Amino acid sequence: MSIILYIILLAILGLIVGGLGRLLLPGPDPLTIVQTIMVGIVASYAAGLFSWYVLDRRGGGLILSAVFAVIIVWLIRRYRESSWGRPGAPPPRP
Repeated sequence: MSIILYIILLAILGLIVGGLGRLLLPGPDPLTIVQTIMVGIVASYAAGLFSWYVLDRRGGGLILSAVFAVIIVWLIRRYRESSWGRPGAPPPRP
């Protein structure tokens, strides 16, 4: 029973952090709810690693996770706009 509760809490935390990342970066984000949860989970994990190794375990918690979520959402946007996100398509003109 405790593993199910852990997964549910992880999904809720991921949704909150991923949602903050999407809200802090203006513009359209065609991400599903599951993708938003995954962005939040990865951002929280990356922020924890950054806090552990770079900040010597003195991290910002939710704020640092939201910053990492913004970076991940920005990277997803850049990938989808690039020619790598559309194989076979010509590169966009400036």
